[in-house]
Amino acid sequence: MKPMIKTAWKFIRFDKTKSIGVVVGIVISTFLIGQQIGTFNFLTGLMSVLVKNTTTDIWVVDDKTTDANQLSLIDTRKEKEIKSLTGVKEAFPIIVTSGKAKFPNGTSAIVNIIGSEYPHFKVGPDSTKIIQGELPDLLQEAGVSADYFDRGNFGGSSDVGTFFEINGKRAVITLQTKGIRGWGGYLMYTTADRARFYGNIPSTNISALMVNVKDGEDVDRVVDQINNSIYGVRAWRTSSLSASTVKSVLASTGLGASTGSLVGFAIIAGFFIIGLTMYSSALDRIKDYGTLKAIGATDSYIRNLILTQATLFAIVGFMVALVFLMGFKNGMYQTGILIDFSPIILFSILTITFSISLFGAVFAIRRIKNVEPASVFRG
Repeated sequence: MKPMIKTAWKFIRFDKTKSIGVVVGIVISTFLIGQQIGTFNFLTGLMSVLVKNTTTDIWVVDDKTTDANQLSLIDTRKEKEIKSLTGVKEAFPIIVTSGKAKFPNGTSAIVNIIGSEYPHFKVGPDSTKIIQGELPDLLQEAGVSADYFDRGNFGGSSDVGTFFEINGKRAVITLQTKGIRGWGGYLMYTTADRARFYGNIPSTNISALMVNVKDGEDVDRVVDQINNSIYGVRAWRTSSLSASTVKSVLASTGLGASTGSLVGFAIIAGFFIIGLTMYSSALDRIKDYGTLKAIGATDSYIRNLILTQATLFAIVGFMVALVFLMGFKNGMYQTGILIDFSPIILFSILTITFSISLFGAVFAIRRIKNVEPASVFRG
């Protein structure tokens, strides 16, 4: 294997211009693919953030709801009915509403107000993302949370102590988070009663119930139990509602098709750029390949030599693209776009990169395959 790599490296170094062209093609394709996948992953995370921030087993919502961002009110009496079921351990009501926030400098923004009961705060905020204040601070008069990255839309500040209005009613930021972003609105967490107050929601209604099952109980069995015995509501596994929310938003926005088409074009463009450049390089080195055949190299050896070159191109191209992707990630973080390249995503991008490079090498392999050893001896 080492002699093969050494020979492949010599071929790459001989024609530096075309080798650089292949690497640049791989870098551009890989970066665009990674950029789109990372951004898409971030956006889908926003779509279901309301559900993903919870640790509950089951969500109970209106029977027509398939998107957690579009919750309808349900009767509070459903809470008692659900708590009476044999498999249910506990249930916590939440209130989700929207409002118009107005700040002292005249800035206004539409916010999503999410209320749940102290001390559990089952629907959030995530305590690991709190950078100012503590969860009990939401109990302070008019207290709500705000995210650090939303400060530009909140009059320039989302710090603790900032006073403003929600739907004309006094509010104050008593807790600041960092990295809790919403889909279609800014998230502000508070108590259930205060969310009712800001959203003018009557005490007879709630937005959803967070349900935990008893130890040893099967979650799916309890889901079926609720759906078969309680009229007007629908129970979901938390993961199922999260997936349904993403599916509903993607279907209504076309984001999935848009991202998929951009990734597809990046793959196709990379394939042809790399393929044609390697084909051109093979034409320039046709006599060298003919010489190898003349001294006994088999078609299999020549094919493996070209594939080894493609593999080296892929490794170098991926490493350079990875540097650019990390720079892109850090740059976006400063604006609050929290892109995460998990090991699975990076492995997927690496697989695509190798596929583009190796399949692109087919152009050169097909050309070299027909080279006659005797051609090296012709004028």
